[in-house]
This record gives sequence, C-alpha cells and structure tokens, in this order.
Amino acid sequence: MRVLVTVGGAPGRVDRIANRHEHSRAPEMCTAVHASKHRFVLAPRAHQPDFRAICEPAARDLRASFGPDAMFASPGLSGPSFHSLSTLASPGRCLRAPVTDLQHSQAWSLIRDELRRAVPDSTWHQWLQPLTGRCGEDGAVLVQAPAHLGPWVAKRYGRLLEASAARVLGPRAVVRFVAADEPCEGDTPARTGSSERANAFNPRHRFDQFVIGDSNRLAHAAALAVAEMPGLAYNPLFICGPPGLGKTHLLHSIANYVTTYGAGATVRYTTAEEFTNHFLDSLRGKTAETFKSAYRGVDVLLVDDVQFLQEKTRTEQEFFHTFNALHQAGAQVVLTSDRFPRDLGALESRLRERFEAGLVTDVASPDRGTRLAILHKRVQQDDIGMIDPGAIELIAARVTDNVRALEGALVRIVAFGSLTARPLTAELAAEVLAGLYPELRKRTTAPTVGEIQERTAEAFGIAPELLVSRSRIATAAWPRQVAMYLSRELTALSLPAIGREFGGRSHTTVLHACRRTTERITEDRDAFEIVRRLTESLNSGPLPS
Repeated sequence: MRVLVTVGGAPGRVDRIANRHEHSRAPEMCTAVHASKHRFVLAPRAHQPDFRAICEPAARDLRASFGPDAMFASPGLSGPSFHSLSTLASPGRCLRAPVTDLQHSQAWSLIRDELRRAVPDSTWHQWLQPLTGRCGEDGAVLVQAPAHLGPWVAKRYGRLLEASAARVLGPRAVVRFVAADEPCEGDTPARTGSSERANAFNPRHRFDQFVIGDSNRLAHAAALAVAEMPGLAYNPLFICGPPGLGKTHLLHSIANYVTTYGAGATVRYTTAEEFTNHFLDSLRGKTAETFKSAYRGVDVLLVDDVQFLQEKTRTEQEFFHTFNALHQAGAQVVLTSDRFPRDLGALESRLRERFEAGLVTDVASPDRGTRLAILHKRVQQDDIGMIDPGAIELIAARVTDNVRALEGALVRIVAFGSLTARPLTAELAAEVLAGLYPELRKRTTAPTVGEIQERTAEAFGIAPELLVSRSRIATAAWPRQVAMYLSRELTALSLPAIGREFGGRSHTTVLHACRRTTERITEDRDAFEIVRRLTESLNSGPLPS
C-alpha cells in the first residue's frame, strides 16, 4: 500500500525523513519517496498487513517535522477524498484541537489553509480560491461561491470541504452552501430547484478550454460571436453534430462568457427534455405564467438536444411561442441537435423553418491533430504529470469519433496506472485499450470483398444479395457504388477482379462507381459520414462470429 502525502514543507526535510527510514533498524518501517515539491509517497519497505502499525512511526516523524498539517490521499488523480494523519494516529487522538467559540471568526481562514494544502495549484486557483465563508450562529460553516461555480464545487469538492472543516472545527462540523446573494447568517441551506439546476453552468467549459480544429472551427467562431454580441450576430444559432463532439461545451462557454462579461445579461441553459418536464409541471401546477417568465424573460436562451422535442405536440407549440417571443424581443437563441434542421422530420415545419433562418453550423469528428491537442489539454488540466507521448499518440490513433470517448480512454489509462503503480507508457495504454475497447484493435490483414459487402449492406439496411444482383433500384445502386469504392480503397484487387465479385460487372462499371462515390462524398455530408464510418469499421477488424 502506498499513500500520497501533501505537505507544506521543503523537499529537503522530506528527504531527511526518507533517509532516516531507509537506515532504520526496523525493516518494516515506511519509506518516504519524494514525488514533487510539496508531495511524497509514504510506502512500507516490505508487505505488511497492518498499515497503521507500519505508518505510525512515520506519522510521528511527519508531525514533528511538519506539524499537524500534512494530509494523506491515495496516489493518482487528484480528487475530493483525503485522509488526514489522524487516521494513522492512536485511536481517539486528534492532531488539531477543535477551535473554540472565540476562534470562530478565524475558522474560515484555517479551513482555507487546509483546502490550499490538499489540492494542486490549478484546482485551487480555478475552483476553490473564489469561495468565501464564515461560521453561522449554529456553528455550521456557510460557504458562498459565484453563481456559475457553486453547484459544481458543491458536487465535486463538498467532501473535501467537510473533511477540512472537521480538522479545524472537530468531527461534528457541518458545511452548507448558500447562494451568493443570501446572508451568511441564514441557517437554512438553499434548495436547488429546476430553474437553478438549468443554470448550473460547468466552469470547465469555457472558450479558452475549447480545442479548435478544422472540424469545429466555424461552430466555435459563431458561438464566440454570439457570446460577444447576443441577439446581433447570428440569431438563432443552430449547432448540429453527433454526440460527444463539443456542442454542450460551446453552450456552456456562451453562458459563462455572457455571465462574466455581459453586463448583467441573463442566461438560461436547458435541455429539450428539461424544457418538456418543466412545461408539464407548469400545466399540472397551474403555474404557466411562472414558466413563461422563466424562459421568455431572459437575454440568452440555450437549448441542448432539440431533436427530443419531436412528436411532443403541446411542447412543440409552447416552444414555438417561446421562440417567437424571444426573437421578437431581440434575445439570443442558441440550439443544438444531433442532426440538421431539415432532418428533423417529425418536428413541425414552422419550427424547422425558424431554426434554419439563422446560422446553421456543424461539428464533426476531430482529426488526428485536434485529438492530440485535446488529450494534451486534458493532461494539463488534470495535472496528470508524467505520461509517455507514445501513450497519447496511441489513444489519438485508436479513439477517433468521440471526444468524450477520447477523454474517457485517457482517464481509464491513468486510473489503471495509478491503481497498479505502473508508469503511463504506450504498452500500458495498449493493454487498457485492448481490454476496454476491443472493437478498436487494428487488424493485420485487409478486409475481404465479402466483408465489405456485408458491412455495407448492414449500414444501409438491405440484404447483401442486392449488392451483387442486377437490380438498378436506388436503394441498391448507391450502396453498391459505396461497396465497390471501399473494395478498391481497402483491398489490393484489380478493377476487373472487383467487378467479378459484384455479379460479374465490368471494370468500367467499377471505375464509374468509384468516381461517383468520390464526387458524392465531397458534396454530401451524410454520404461522407457513411463512408468514413464504414472505413473505420472495416479497419478495426472482422465482424464477430
């Protein structure tokens, strides 16, 4: 077992403790391995079942050298769960005596000191430094945060705040988050309703954290223009694309930008599902006017996943009137969807027409350079530390379609390395990716024409036999052209050989199919996506038997 220790002392003192344990007469003692300026790893020199018995001598040395301010955390990614040295001390012994009533005015300062020592610099400056607090009349710690940070900090670092307060005030300390405009003396924690949840903007989703590439450059530029000039640049702005490519990130970036620089402009973020639920609740509770004012009285309305409004007649009507009211008032509307407005066939035509009246832009799968940039930025954000560039390269090569999956693969590799105490190398990345994403394994042989025909038929929802038949119906002709194009691109067969695999067609027919497919994928976005996905699917390996 290894424990990461965060301290405020100098590295030289850590080295002296490590050296002392290295030469200790007791071979079961812990060694203190220096990890960074304010951190080192405490580990037993040999396997021992009783971790407390092993670490108590080292804990005494730490208290003597650094005072009772060192905090323990599991090695690996920073997180909200920390354990103080009191867990290593004798039962019932407290390393810091709880403050008295006379010291309550200084309690928040002491809690901030605990927080500062417990997290990396980047985490402190971004999320915890803006917090303010004091002790309430009942002794509870009342914490205030900026509106855009409060819900996020409460969810992510609430446990750490409670642990820090317990070290200062004692084990019965209570932490409460209160709204920024709520008096600290209030003893009742604020309840979070649907309206507040809708406006809980993610503080990590900002324009400066968005990685720009050829696949999202226009969408980013349009979102930034809208944030700088709400209601004047592009209204409405409609951003479409598959899930996991940054649409929600752009919406939160707009919200955070307008909240910070909008001179009091009001912003509301919601999803189509939450809009629907809020609307139905207003009908049941007869609070329609409250609902209307919540959505029609803002300067910027951001709606995620509007495709889920389809086939909800009453909700579509209400959203239509909400959209009109905002547009006529000069308010900005930004919408996202997984498809273009013209492809929302089940949505009312009048809504589709209004969505298309502004700027429609899309985001696509990131190219290799963008994927590498995303991974490097995530490594920097999470303060991951040393990671083999080959591991980054491997993740970018294997996970190509989805930014969430890309970041998820990185998190899994880092977690696996932390839990097994292995360095973050390309070999480790290959092992984790092979286990978690078996479909991403690269094949060593080229696909056969039969495989290509089977995958193409499956993608278009037709029988494979149609591809080799003499039929010229549209539902068979275009898939056949795609399959011929892929056969030429992914196999070493000649044009006549490919023609024979498709019902004995001539090489000129195959050549025409390849040219027609090339022209169509340069002009038709949907056609390009189909061919791209089929290519990646065929390169990943054969169909499961």
